[in-house]
Amino acid sequence: MVEIKSLADLSLDKILTAFEQAFIDYEIEWDKEEIVRMLSRRGFAKELSFGAFHNDNLVGFTLNGIGEYIGVSTAYDTGTGTLKEYRGKGIATDIFNYSVPFLKEAGVKQYLLEVLQNNSKAISVYSKIGFKVTREFNYFDQLAKEIVFKKYRENKNIKYINIDLSHRNKMKKFWDTIPSWQNSFASIYRSPDDFVMLGATNNDELIGYCILAIHSGDITQIAVGKEYRRKGVATSLLNKILCYNKCKNVKAINYEVGYDNMVGFFNSVNITLGGKQFEMIKKL
Repeated sequence: MVEIKSLADLSLDKILTAFEQAFIDYEIEWDKEEIVRMLSRRGFAKELSFGAFHNDNLVGFTLNGIGEYIGVSTAYDTGTGTLKEYRGKGIATDIFNYSVPFLKEAGVKQYLLEVLQNNSKAISVYSKIGFKVTREFNYFDQLAKEIVFKKYRENKNIKYINIDLSHRNKMKKFWDTIPSWQNSFASIYRSPDDFVMLGATNNDELIGYCILAIHSGDITQIAVGKEYRRKGVATSLLNKILCYNKCKNVKAINYEVGYDNMVGFFNSVNITLGGKQFEMIKKL
């Protein structure tokens, strides 16, 4: 018989082992160091995460991140998995339903997740338990060695400098849309040493910036003031910040659909569209 309970008393090593086992037949390869970085960035809270146990072995889990999202106390699905031999038994739904009272008691007002648009089975399950699609995201991916920067003329008046989140209020003014959970400033604050931030300045005024997760090659945010777009600023930012990249791939995950300038920009440097996701939210 499967028993569902909190992961509060389970060692992180056992959680990571279950994570690896649950995704062993997927195309994505993980190592424990990568998983730890991902969980830290996404706000993983062990005491508000839950799993299914069979003979004291963790066979299914939902690892929840806890934080604020667009001003609302939110639980975020940082990773849901089930060991292959236990799939098709509704374990993920049972874990979610079990978790809701505990999340509510902790003051959580909504539950947020992302799902690949071609995963119709998962979308159907989430819809049946009350999740609604709130946004659509593109994700882009390319081998670092395949990225191509065409020749362009740099404006000599624009300087490129390392910055930090003390500039965040200015940085927000460049946004066309609000970043996803894993790309938010809150996520960056959780693991600041994993990121490099580069700013573009003109006469000491910030006019654009780029943030890179150096271990995963994730272009977490890139934005430029409207009056400086299509002038090579974003291209220069990306070209310069990739010198810090330690990953064989470069990715741009969960950029909201509907902003064609981002699609065109990533295509211009041969970072190609890999697929699309739905952002889904359920009010608790």
